[in-house]
This record gives sequence, C-alpha cells and structure tokens, in this order.
Amino acid sequence: MMTEFLLGAAAFVLGTVALGLLRVLRGPADADRLLAAQLLGTGGVATLLLFGVATGEAAAGDLALVLTLLAAFAAVGFATGLARPGPSAPADHPAAGDSGPAGRDAE
Repeated sequence: MMTEFLLGAAAFVLGTVALGLLRVLRGPADADRLLAAQLLGTGGVATLLLFGVATGEAAAGDLALVLTLLAAFAAVGFATGLARPGPSAPADHPAAGDSGPAGRDAE
C-alpha cells in the first residue's frame, strides 16, 4: 500500500516537472526560465528520492545528489551569463583594436 502511494506521488511530481518544462521552453523572460529549470532539478530530485524509497533502490539517492549538484551549477552558470554586460563579438568579425588576418600578413 505504501509503495503504491510513493510511486503515485513520484508520478505526480514528475507531471509537475513536465509542466515546468513547458515554462522553460516558452518562458517570456530569462528569470522565468531559470526558475523553471530549478523546478526541474528539484522535482527530479524529489521523484528520484520517492522512487528510491518505494523500490528500495539505494542508487536513486546517489543519483539525486548528483542531480542536485548539476542543478546548482546550472543556476550559477545561468546567473553568470546574465551578469555579463553584452554579447561578445561574432567569430567572423575581429574584435575592436584587432587588425585581423590582413594585419598579420603585412608583418
């Protein structure tokens, strides 16, 4: 009886994570996408822990810890990307002050 309840709770959390994935794909702002990505990480951890307890699989707890670390690193990377002042120069255009390949040929 308890196993069915835990698996049902895991399925419910997995459903909410699927709805959060829609927000990641359609989010109107970057902050919405970041929060939805955090929801994916948190929901994935909760689903793994519920599944691990229901089935007695100890490796699910280890996998949940790894997913927690990945979600934290993803949030830091996303926030670092937002903190940058602007887009960098495209690869086919030289940066300001760089003479480009023509300047090197003249040397």
